[in-house]
Amino acid sequence: MIQNPVLRGFEPDPVIVRVGDDHYIATSTFEWYPGVRLHHSRDLVNWRTLGGALDSRRLLDLAGVPDSGGIWAPGLSYTDGLFHLVFTVVDTYAEGWKDLPNYVTTAPSMEGPWSDPVPLHGRGFDVSLFHDEDGRSWLLNMRFDWRPGRESFAGIELQEYDRGSRKLLGEPRTISVGTAAGVAEGPHLYRKDGWYYLVHAEGGTGYEHGAAVARSRDLFGPYEPDPAGPLLTSRHDPSLALQKAGHCSLVETSTGEWYAAHLAARPYGERGRCVLGRETALQPVTWTEDRWPRIAGGVPAVTVPAPALPSAPLPEEPAADHFDVLGPEWSTLRRPATPDWVEPARGRLRIHGGQSPAGRRTPSLVARRVTAQHCSFETRLTFAPRTPDHLAGLTAYYNTRNWHYLYVTANDDGSPLLTALSCAAGNVTAHPVAVGLEPGRPVVLRAELDGPALRFSYGTSDSEPCVLPLDLDATVLSDEHADEFHDGQLRVLGFTGAMLGLWVQDLDGAGVYGDFAHATYEERQR
Repeated sequence: MIQNPVLRGFEPDPVIVRVGDDHYIATSTFEWYPGVRLHHSRDLVNWRTLGGALDSRRLLDLAGVPDSGGIWAPGLSYTDGLFHLVFTVVDTYAEGWKDLPNYVTTAPSMEGPWSDPVPLHGRGFDVSLFHDEDGRSWLLNMRFDWRPGRESFAGIELQEYDRGSRKLLGEPRTISVGTAAGVAEGPHLYRKDGWYYLVHAEGGTGYEHGAAVARSRDLFGPYEPDPAGPLLTSRHDPSLALQKAGHCSLVETSTGEWYAAHLAARPYGERGRCVLGRETALQPVTWTEDRWPRIAGGVPAVTVPAPALPSAPLPEEPAADHFDVLGPEWSTLRRPATPDWVEPARGRLRIHGGQSPAGRRTPSLVARRVTAQHCSFETRLTFAPRTPDHLAGLTAYYNTRNWHYLYVTANDDGSPLLTALSCAAGNVTAHPVAVGLEPGRPVVLRAELDGPALRFSYGTSDSEPCVLPLDLDATVLSDEHADEFHDGQLRVLGFTGAMLGLWVQDLDGAGVYGDFAHATYEERQR
């Protein structure tokens, strides 16, 4: 059986593709490197993360992008012996404007090398490529209309793409404006039995989210919506374990079975906050006699039958990472993990200090996704701060405006000190914690997530951990809390999910760094 979500934690907007016996899913990464997370499975049950495709500034520049800007909803396809990856880099999205450059890059395998990205257009986002049976290729996207008083989600566009020259041809054509649910986005196009099937997201990315399907005998339409209604949604049933279901893409296995990859969320309480962000799940798809794709009940299930493929189990990952290399489970914020600030070596990860927690160009944060409501994260830090401008420690992080931070710094007299900060909607709180430390001695830092509660503790290698007397709200690390509107205008979006990470600041440019001996992440059952 498939247990959903198959990709847990912040893994939204999945696009799935099969090449031979291998299945791949690409997901959105927003302001995190490497851009576009890639995942592999041979049986659709067991998935391993390959890391990200866009792992250098040659391929992607995220310096200065807003929170939940950057990479939105990539498109992944395969033809001519090449993987084709199309993606949007969102530089602006607030106050009625969106700057939306789109690019294409190719590679002979998922491991790369990926070619220099070629710019396409900036008319909209959620790009994907459709390769037709006649050898021609077409770029799809939602069309964004910035004009006041207009519907900003102006429909699904289609434009021919020439693979040889890597250029767009002709003019774009609107092939659908979606259904009454509105907000048509995330388009994918498929051809089967003489029909073109347009699958797209609708209803926005929250609890009204869903996926719709329409079909036409002609590429350019008109496209007829499925009379049965949405292909998938959980908008009508708040009791479902998987909420916000939508943004589907389809795949046919080598045994002729069809599945939909879609995003979903697991809230804390009915229609509550989603600390884990939007995750990826799979649902079986059947075809009716009159050739419509259907998901059972049109709702997401937690446990579904697996395809008739040979089982391909994966080795269990160790809880403790001692940083021989920086593995694929790790992401870095707004800049790639280059040797000038990140140095993995056996038994330690050295992180050179970067900008403040509000900095959007050169922060020094190495983090991994929170994948369970109950989990812990521990590290052992060696750090020699000289002033209050030097900070290093452990963070539970959502974005620049929402985080909790347990860190080592220095008093005015230069003596080391352990303390904590929190930030909620941009308001920073200094907690009444001040623990003197022995200079040069490592300190163990620990975070425990227990549903909506977060606890910090500390100790030494030979002492029992001491839990700090802090009542920390983990739900500020959620999509719902991160959304901000002022005077009716959107200012900040919440599209990612909670991360646990290692963070270092060097606010006076003195060249300080922190050495993290390990990072141990464990899920707990409740």
